[in-house]
Amino acid sequence: MFNQWKNFKLIQKLKNVDPKSLWLSFANSQKNHRKEYIDMLADNKEIQTLSDERRLEAMVREQIKMEFPNIENSSSYELLVDAVVHNIKKKQLQASDKVQFE
Repeated sequence: MFNQWKNFKLIQKLKNVDPKSLWLSFANSQKNHRKEYIDMLADNKEIQTLSDERRLEAMVREQIKMEFPNIENSSSYELLVDAVVHNIKKKQLQASDKVQFE
């Protein structure tokens, strides 16, 4: 019987709490946990590699746009960008293999 009244008092207190403030405090706490979780899953080397790949792709896009005006409206633009990036990565891997094995 006493537990029922105890729960009732708790429910009465919770009615006075603003749900928006609860949600904001929860969201703020999740930001910290999300960053820690991402850092745990992906180390800085992987994140740096993804950043380098995005920079390479952006440079390729700019160069193609300079050499071929209005090509970004073409349906084959994305395929061209992917092919050029793939060839650059392939040449980098071949060059690094030669350096490692010589």
